[in-house]
Amino acid sequence: MSLAFPTSLIPATEADRLRALHLYQIANTAPEPIFDAYVDWATQLFSTPIALISLVDEEHVWFKAVAGSESITGLPRAESMCSAAILVDVPIVTSDYSAESCQLIKPDVARALGLNFYAGSALRMPPDNVRIGMMAVIGREHRTLSGAEEQVLQQLAEVVSGTIELRYQYLQARQPAEWEAAQRELATTLDDNATLVRYLTARNQGLNLDDPEIHDLVLRRVAGVTKVLDRRMGGFA
Repeated sequence: MSLAFPTSLIPATEADRLRALHLYQIANTAPEPIFDAYVDWATQLFSTPIALISLVDEEHVWFKAVAGSESITGLPRAESMCSAAILVDVPIVTSDYSAESCQLIKPDVARALGLNFYAGSALRMPPDNVRIGMMAVIGREHRTLSGAEEQVLQQLAEVVSGTIELRYQYLQARQPAEWEAAQRELATTLDDNATLVRYLTARNQGLNLDDPEIHDLVLRRVAGVTKVLDRRMGGFA
């Protein structure tokens, strides 16, 4: 997918975007099991060595969860592709780390790690779908995403966004024990999903999300996670 990035990392809506990010009190916080589970599952789904959940703050991009490069917990805003990806008003951004792809960032860290592929879907928060970060998968080989893969990544980002919202509601209600219980329930669902993906990968010598049967199975598993989120969010209605 060819994308035209803006000329600045700072969007016109930056004040509103930062206000939304800070409302959720999640940037630069300790790891939490459910977000780690999401990125682990993403590496399986997209066969990439790295997946991450990022939160783009004023000067820094914080990684709430990282699979495959755990030693890096964040980057300066000017060095993270996520900083550019949140600027594009489409669900998915696919890019490499060349100057021709995006001139807004300094890809030194990515190049040092031998990375050549980035795909992400924005974390969009209510009520105005403000983009506070990205659910991203990253690899070393040049590639693109098919339409089926884009759909799965977008829905995974929606699940992550919903989990951030659920976390906020429990913490605002001063119910940390309920938040822990919600994480355990979501993690159990994800464990079952990961088992299915491992089975399909072994059976087919790889996971092909363009196969309609596999694509449908994965989307139904994502929908199962969404049902857990919706049921728990219903308690705050």
